[in-house]
Amino acid sequence: MKHRELYSHLITAPPIFVRIDGRAFHRLSERLSLTRPFDEPFHQSMVHVAESLVSRSGLNPDLAFTFSDEISLYFNTVPFRGRVEKIDSVAASYAASALTCQLRPEAPLAFDARIIQVTPSLAIEYLKDRQHEAWRNHINSYCQHALVNEGMSPTEAQRTLLGLPSTSLHEMMFARGINLATTPAWQRRGTLVYKTLKKIQGYNPVTNEPAETFRSTVGISADLPLFSSPEGHQFLISLIGEP
Repeated sequence: MKHRELYSHLITAPPIFVRIDGRAFHRLSERLSLTRPFDEPFHQSMVHVAESLVSRSGLNPDLAFTFSDEISLYFNTVPFRGRVEKIDSVAASYAASALTCQLRPEAPLAFDARIIQVTPSLAIEYLKDRQHEAWRNHINSYCQHALVNEGMSPTEAQRTLLGLPSTSLHEMMFARGINLATTPAWQRRGTLVYKTLKKIQGYNPVTNEPAETFRSTVGISADLPLFSSPEGHQFLISLIGEP
């Protein structure tokens, strides 16, 4: 019956992103009474999951970018010989288990996963795009929260905001005393978890001399530059490499 397994022979070549999205997390937010429009402890739990995916899951991605209820994993080499169903299922199930351990909700959590094939240059564009989506999510969340607090239902608030440009949403909140450009950076630009090398001062017992070695460690940046800026573009190149 093995020949009847769908997609069991579908493989992907690196580099790729695997994007993991929370399933029905609006209900999770209600069950856990998360702070709106942003709950910092929840975000820190997502960062912990992203860090665990990078350093302890066995999947071995190069970096993870997270905002809201999504995590994007970048792979320059792929696990499971590139088997799509294996990569997707393990990434989503590991993330769900890790976040469940963090939040201890009453009901199980679930993520879905999809693979995005890229080149190094497209990988940089992908991260710029996801950071832009983080900004859109940020301003929409603030505006919807404000309208609901003023008496609208969530559905009415969504309809009111639908199709409005970012500038209008920004002005709407500024009129209510909130400058969205000065909110915490992790809300506006997401958080990046990435591998880096740390210099270790050691000792060479053969030569009886001090020696420097490098150990792989994980860095977490919650104060990211704007990826579309020259500074942000160079930062991404330092992590992914020249396109």
